[in-house]
Amino acid sequence: MLNDLRSRHLSGRTGGQVAVCSAHPRVLAAAAARAKEGGDLLLVEATANQVNLSGGYTGLTPADFADRMTRLAAEKGLPAEQILLGADHLGPHLWRHLPAMEAMAHAEALARAYVAAGYQKLHLDTGRGCADDPRDHLPLESAAQRAACLCRAAESAARDVCRQPPLYVIGTEVPAPGGALGRQGVVTVTDPQDLSDELTAYEEAFNRAGVNQAWERIIAVVVQPGVDFDNHRAAAYDPQAAAALSAFHTQLPTAMTFEIHATDYQVPSALKEMVRDHFILLKIGPCLTFALREAFFALAHIENELPGLAHPSNLMAVMERLMQTHPEHWNTHCHGTDQERYFLRRYGLRDRIRYYWPRSEARRACERLMHNLHRPIPHALLKQFLPDLVGAIAGGALPATPEAILQARVRSALQPYADACRGHAHTA
Repeated sequence: MLNDLRSRHLSGRTGGQVAVCSAHPRVLAAAAARAKEGGDLLLVEATANQVNLSGGYTGLTPADFADRMTRLAAEKGLPAEQILLGADHLGPHLWRHLPAMEAMAHAEALARAYVAAGYQKLHLDTGRGCADDPRDHLPLESAAQRAACLCRAAESAARDVCRQPPLYVIGTEVPAPGGALGRQGVVTVTDPQDLSDELTAYEEAFNRAGVNQAWERIIAVVVQPGVDFDNHRAAAYDPQAAAALSAFHTQLPTAMTFEIHATDYQVPSALKEMVRDHFILLKIGPCLTFALREAFFALAHIENELPGLAHPSNLMAVMERLMQTHPEHWNTHCHGTDQERYFLRRYGLRDRIRYYWPRSEARRACERLMHNLHRPIPHALLKQFLPDLVGAIAGGALPATPEAILQARVRSALQPYADACRGHAHTA
């Protein structure tokens, strides 16, 4: 499980764990099918923005999301013991427009709800400020104290519902959800001395809050080994730049290892190097829905070329209309001229379109597309718009159905992460 990842590395073996941070049911279904086939643990994490007591942008509460995941896994034949649910970015950030005390009250209520719904891994993300905090930088002591308060709420909830207390992830070096690579494209690697100071502050805060017994269940600290992405590119992992941070892994306390956010779009060789260098918990999300969007758009192009359709889905036009009508999920993430913003809404690596798939208009258009393509698709159109899959389809390894095509594209994005996380003995 997750609490032995560090010990495996210290004993001379590698291996890690990918965390699927997505709420799209087709992404989750593909992840469950891949875990079933590989016999791997499926770690799925819902972000506080996606899933919260108000429903988030998915319309789901923690209990709703847990029920959905249980149902999807059962449909794919994935045993319950191979699934672990986590809560990502759990903290006051969602209510940052409020004073800290009020924002933390909301965050603590959400932490209790996640625990009550059976989530076993909580990322305590308290490094950013609220309305009455200093604007330039939240003091480390404040971030640590707030994480300890969230932990105390979660521990109390576990006792109240007679559940096993959860595992935790701490740290302040957390990229903003969805990619936060700056304009210069430079990512600063976490300084080991800063990390040491941070861990000391967190341990003291946990002791003061009376949750020192939970300190042993902190399985990871979020660090920055030099990877992130924006709309246009991903910063590639550089083992030399991260060498000092990697070496600090042996000095981490208890069962703690490194958790890395925004690892989306890293190439397979970089992922293997990251896991080798003890950056073990790899979180991804936008790259999976980006792959899903690619497949949906390819199918929409195929649909446009088919003659005689009485009711086309017009999927791409529907998604553009939704994003124009409800710009709050992309307008601060897509910059430039009107033409450039149009391009980024569709093809930006931050994949802001993922916020719109749960809307009823989008769901109807997707299902109309599925219906329209539930027929033999001409080989020429498969070759034109899905060249990466046409060989598998022609050879009979992949059904030429729209659902199978969507699943295959998501799995192809997920597979390099699963491959990198498979353990093996060091050979150096």
